[in-house]
Amino acid sequence: MTLADILDPLQQPLVTVLDTPVSWTEVLGFGSGALCVWLVARQHLANWPIGIANNLFFILLFAQSGLYADAGLQIVFISLAAYGWWTWTHGGGPGTSVLPVRSTTRTEWAWLLAAGAVGALGLTLLLSRATDSTVPFWDALTTSLSLMATYGQCRKRVESWWLWIAADIVYIPLYAYKELYLTSLLYAGFLMLCIVGLRSWKRDLAPARREEAVMPA
Repeated sequence: MTLADILDPLQQPLVTVLDTPVSWTEVLGFGSGALCVWLVARQHLANWPIGIANNLFFILLFAQSGLYADAGLQIVFISLAAYGWWTWTHGGGPGTSVLPVRSTTRTEWAWLLAAGAVGALGLTLLLSRATDSTVPFWDALTTSLSLMATYGQCRKRVESWWLWIAADIVYIPLYAYKELYLTSLLYAGFLMLCIVGLRSWKRDLAPARREEAVMPA
């Protein structure tokens, strides 16, 4: 039995949405993705293993749909998930094992924006010249935004939610254009969950700021 034989059932149509077949891969990606974002909003550690499972489903889905940057992005997400998992449990500093919610510093913003711009440009050129992608810029843009947001999520930077919101606003019509209607719907749900997560993390950020304000210099 080959790997293709094992994966083939996941790629078979399960239901039809708007005259387009929806595979098991897309359904499982939908469910695991929604659960992962909900857990992130609640700062639950289980978001990391659930997120890794979601990445594996999306590797199959995006590769089939010609979204090569997004497929490759999932591999990077798995590596970042391992880093985030460790950071959330060991990054709190002396006296605590819990990583607190913090704001993104100006220095972090500077190198994040620079890396994001370079990454988007480089990926656009690569996808345009080396693949048959029909949406090289948008695929590259969402990839860069997602990587920036994931870094912020790993470090519990509250502004990471704004980056996810920006990415989701592009993802929703992009996936609909690629006839991934269930995934487009999933990202509409992600957008709502991101707003919830932003509000939740902001509430946790306020006490941390008060504690820093009363600490002696």
